[in-house]
Amino acid sequence: MIVPPTQAWKLVLAIVLCVAILVSASARAPRKSVPSSELRRLVASALLLYAVGALASLRHHTALAAIIYAAGIGVCAFAAWLSRGHGESDDGPDDGDDPSDERPPPGPDGVPRFDWPAFERELRTYMRRHERRTVGVD
Repeated sequence: MIVPPTQAWKLVLAIVLCVAILVSASARAPRKSVPSSELRRLVASALLLYAVGALASLRHHTALAAIIYAAGIGVCAFAAWLSRGHGESDDGPDDGDDPSDERPPPGPDGVPRFDWPAFERELRTYMRRHERRTVGVD
């Protein structure tokens, strides 16, 4: 099967865009999250590229429209990858709602103290509530 050159570039472009989308979804997320204002700018620029691509399509400039659409898809894939970032961003102060950030209060010597007797009481209560009852075999 031989693909004519007028169609081959479209096939290559489609493969490249699919790879870009897959990479944005499966590549390791960035270390720092990006501020939401930056992500909004990226999405707005992608939407602008789509609008310019639509205008090029209406003017019957198909090759130019395809390149502009591809650029918009690439920007969207990049924004999707950046949105997966974790860690602290430069967006503002952390509100501290993450329960994994909580630590026991420190004792007088600076070492966090833990109430072991209360833990054991709660564990025994939990075990009693979730105890499996075996059925006797006759």
